[in-house]
Amino acid sequence: MRMSLRVATAALLTLSTPLPAAAQPAPATHLTAALTRLEQDALKATGPGGIPGMAIAVVDHDRVIYLKGFGVREVGQPGRVDPDTVFQIASVSKPIASTVVARLVGEGVVGWDDPVIAHDPGFELSEPAATREVTLRDLFSHHSGLPELAPDLLEDLGFSRSQILYRLRYLPLPKGFRGQYAYSNYGLTEAGVAAAKAAGKAWEDLAAEKLYRPLGMTSTSSRVADYRAAKDRASLHVLVDGKYVARFQRDPDTESPAGGVSSTVRDLAQWVRLHLAGGKFNGQQLIPTNVLRETYVPEVVSSPPGNPATDRAGFYGLGWDVDYDTAGRVRLSHSGAFSLGAATNVTLVPSAGLGIVILTNAAPIGVPETLAHTFMDIALDGKPERDWGPLYRQAFAELFASMQGSTDYSRPPATPAPALPPASYVGTYTNPFYGDVQVVERGGVLTLLEGPQDMAFPLRHYSRDLFTYQPRGESASGLSGVTFLIGPGQRAASMVIENLDVAGQGTFTRVASGGR
Repeated sequence: MRMSLRVATAALLTLSTPLPAAAQPAPATHLTAALTRLEQDALKATGPGGIPGMAIAVVDHDRVIYLKGFGVREVGQPGRVDPDTVFQIASVSKPIASTVVARLVGEGVVGWDDPVIAHDPGFELSEPAATREVTLRDLFSHHSGLPELAPDLLEDLGFSRSQILYRLRYLPLPKGFRGQYAYSNYGLTEAGVAAAKAAGKAWEDLAAEKLYRPLGMTSTSSRVADYRAAKDRASLHVLVDGKYVARFQRDPDTESPAGGVSSTVRDLAQWVRLHLAGGKFNGQQLIPTNVLRETYVPEVVSSPPGNPATDRAGFYGLGWDVDYDTAGRVRLSHSGAFSLGAATNVTLVPSAGLGIVILTNAAPIGVPETLAHTFMDIALDGKPERDWGPLYRQAFAELFASMQGSTDYSRPPATPAPALPPASYVGTYTNPFYGDVQVVERGGVLTLLEGPQDMAFPLRHYSRDLFTYQPRGESASGLSGVTFLIGPGQRAASMVIENLDVAGQGTFTRVASGGR
């Protein structure tokens, strides 16, 4: 069933997405109007009260027709954004990763349907059959059954890439193997790592060898150290009391294939050229056209019909969101979002030979998606299908609201029940996925120690055996609850850490004796 569906959708895509030579260009008048509106929207978005900075590239067939920066690299500093400003591009890294692996597929090093364990024998999922059967295709299309967020929390707690990928074996597959789409940064990361092992390379070196250097992407890297060393670099920004501040740094090296690329719009325009030219760059066929276009085939439904932004179902291919516009044209896209301060988007319409990349240095509120969608609508059809700004703002607001816990712990009860003595809670607790955590008393304050570096989080009493703490990192939101379950002798037998309980993995059992 799955193979016949893939073949059918591949045939549909062939009809909807002809080879670049047969692509129907956007009407010149429409394209001119779209570029004019794009610049107006970019100036408005980075103007008073707007985001700090943005860079944009537009590619029409094999030509870069627009390349410009707006705003500042960091609030309060004089540096302006230009086409060579390096941004962290977050999940736009995913279609870049699938491009890298497509080159390996074209060279016969790997195949999309290779079992992951054929290239990484130590990899495991929680179900033996899934371990045997899961393929690179499954992981690149978020169709393995892995739950979405839990591995990202390991990253926030300071676990290394190898530790995180090892611990995927402890996660249940809530909907079963290939049960449904579930976006997984570390599932895709494992696919990249496995493909790199097949090539005998580290992922970061493989990406540079197979993609960045051949395309002349001299400011692009899959290592955060290179981003931080760049002089022309955009800082991350978040809103604090209504004003943007450069408060955080983000190290995505553990999930480099899924979110660890840094680049410029000048560099990314070359990558877009490669796609719009069917895998050819400057006259050289780097990736066979059919291999590259296989990454565009819808593999799984990612959003059901009734999506308020499009009224149509959405799909996911291999590192790409795959959608269809009102004229039936395929639109390939991917957004990137760091809650710590980055929002990015790439959108391609292969049948029109048109692509756009937008990078920003502010936490996501829908700006790059709004500009990209509006640009494509005008360029292809002469007018926006609708006002995209409010829809994207609402979607991102709902996304971040969903990350908040079910309880607002910022307002403690007026008359909380007293806690037990600290000794009732102090001890070491364990969990197969997250490992050991400790509750210690420091200066009269209970403190939670999490992760391999014992990250310290003071606990604040809420009521009786419920405490709160403030998580840190990319996946952190508001205060989280920590509930102790009391056993014999008035000692906690276990505890549930609410923000770590996203896949039912948040219960920690007290270790019988001793500590770490």
